[in-house]
Amino acid sequence: MSKPMGGIDYRCYFVTGTPLPHSPHSVVDTAVAAARGGAGVIQVRSKPITARDLYALSEEVANAVAAVNPNTRVLIDDRVDVALALRAHGVGIHGVHVGQDDLDVSDVRSLLGPDAIVGLTTGTLELVQAANRQAHYLDYLGCGPFRLTPTKDSGRPALGVSGYVPIVAASVLPVVAIGDVTVEDATQLAGTGVAGCAIVRGIMNASDPADYCARVLRAFDAGRTVRP
Repeated sequence: MSKPMGGIDYRCYFVTGTPLPHSPHSVVDTAVAAARGGAGVIQVRSKPITARDLYALSEEVANAVAAVNPNTRVLIDDRVDVALALRAHGVGIHGVHVGQDDLDVSDVRSLLGPDAIVGLTTGTLELVQAANRQAHYLDYLGCGPFRLTPTKDSGRPALGVSGYVPIVAASVLPVVAIGDVTVEDATQLAGTGVAGCAIVRGIMNASDPADYCARVLRAFDAGRTVRP
């Protein structure tokens, strides 16, 4: 099956996480604020979590986000089965992001269909080159870590800004940087040619997530402007 066409705004890509203790911002509230601030993609990730709890959380996020910004795409982390069930019930889940140990992307595409967004985790030139061979099943690559992060230990070394230059050059797909990325990094990362920045803690812990996302977009666009 062919991948869907473009039109996805990866510049500010919010990956949900666990709220700070006693924070007034729930995952749903933060997702709504991020969508209001212009986040083009929201990936629902909350580990550890049961399939039923992820279903309920993703449904709530998708419905709330659609009400404030219908242009924001909502993806589910790893669980193709949960995404498939929600889409079958008409919930606005646009696709999934899978890792190297999840279902093969050919099976993901076959299950979710040609209109779904499918992203794959990479982080080395070898993984990017392997993804190129399956690019017709994919829409984008998540690539990291930019920095080592407590959110997720991939076992891969940190790329830093310079590490994205050869990866972007090698990839036939849009590349989204991830791994302790903050708004302060967005301008430099945009200059490498990445399609966007995936951010977890910066948005989850922001006092004003909508403003944070708006700042990411401005910083990213500034980096695109100065890119050689």
